[in-house]
Amino acid sequence: MAKSRSEVGYLFRLLFLALGGLVLVSVLGTAGYDLLTDGRYPLFDSFYMTFVTISTIGFGEIIDMSNNTPARVLTVTLAVFGTGMLSMAFSIVTVIVLESDINGTLKRKRMEKSIKKLKDHYILCGLGRVGRNVANELIATDRPFVAIDAKVQSLDEYKEKEPGLLYLQGDASDDDVLRQADLENAAGLFAVTGDDSMNLMIVITAKQLRPEMRVVARCHEVRNIEKMQKAGADAIVSPDFTGGMRIASAMLRPHVTTFMDEMLKTDGNFRIEEALVPQGFKPRALGALGVRGSGCLPIALRLQGGAWEFNPPPEVIVEPGCLLMVMANADGRRALHTCLGG
Repeated sequence: MAKSRSEVGYLFRLLFLALGGLVLVSVLGTAGYDLLTDGRYPLFDSFYMTFVTISTIGFGEIIDMSNNTPARVLTVTLAVFGTGMLSMAFSIVTVIVLESDINGTLKRKRMEKSIKKLKDHYILCGLGRVGRNVANELIATDRPFVAIDAKVQSLDEYKEKEPGLLYLQGDASDDDVLRQADLENAAGLFAVTGDDSMNLMIVITAKQLRPEMRVVARCHEVRNIEKMQKAGADAIVSPDFTGGMRIASAMLRPHVTTFMDEMLKTDGNFRIEEALVPQGFKPRALGALGVRGSGCLPIALRLQGGAWEFNPPPEVIVEPGCLLMVMANADGRRALHTCLGG
């Protein structure tokens, strides 16, 4: 990007040189016609003659040069140098337009406006192998997010699959980049780059800017988990450790893992979701919520005392502070939050 800006600056210098050459040719041409005609014509006529010669308009000779060979030589000279300078200026302007990527600038401005309209979205820092799977899950569950990655190639590759991707190209550990992603209105942040030290810096930066926001971090080396915890990460996931547990479960609990895999592949995009009953909610029976049959199936309820009620019956009372676990798709999740007043 810095190289591109340097190239554009060089082109602007060439443009100024070409425009300066045009001004010089115009001044010399005007003075030359006035001198070679002994001032018989108004100065503006001399300038007009110079202009129509340089621009190749060719409306006709308003200055009589039928017996004035030096004036004709001047006309030829102006035509050669003037049209050359003019062509050079137009060419440079065209290249500047292409190098400046005006269309890309307009797209970025529209994207910035779209990001500012978001609320309760997620910020995904890192769009590598792990980050793409996180993005796929956010899309499948209809959750808005903004992706941040320093590599243009990673963003371009994912944009081919998801043209509507909202993204920022830059360093996710930079305060300004996170603010551009509207950190203040975000529901959470994923630090899932392939570099533990980068993820650590992202966690520190995010927590300094907004301590109460939930941050989930990826950690490749298990020895770095404690550092992530001290930095303030709310949850830390090691793909190597989790992958090992998943492999063991595939051997020891094959039907459970098959069920989870099939649930993730269903057309309805059902997931196990959680919803905290907010303060101010009027206690009522679970059946009175009316969420069953709307893409939402309650599977467990954590009561205020901490005890779990699995497969809760319709008559169980839902109170503020309870945690409701459901199997739901995106529509069912929204219906549940609406019932709870979220």
